[in-house]
Amino acid sequence: MRMIEIRDDAIRLGQLLKLADFIDHGSEARELLIQGHVLVNGEVETRRGRQLVVGETVTVRGETVGIAAREH
Repeated sequence: MRMIEIRDDAIRLGQLLKLADFIDHGSEARELLIQGHVLVNGEVETRRGRQLVVGETVTVRGETVGIAAREH
């Protein structure tokens, strides 16, 4: 599993999808979410604005990334 480091306490799902290179443009997030291709901690998520925190996982079409805190 690939890890994505965040500098704040949380990150919105739409931002993470772009940061993790699941999408090229923010507008693509909506389609992935509507089609049920995005899982957060193993459950389908449809809210682009969902706040994600360290320790959670996001899976898109079988590829999973974990969220880790960036070292200061």
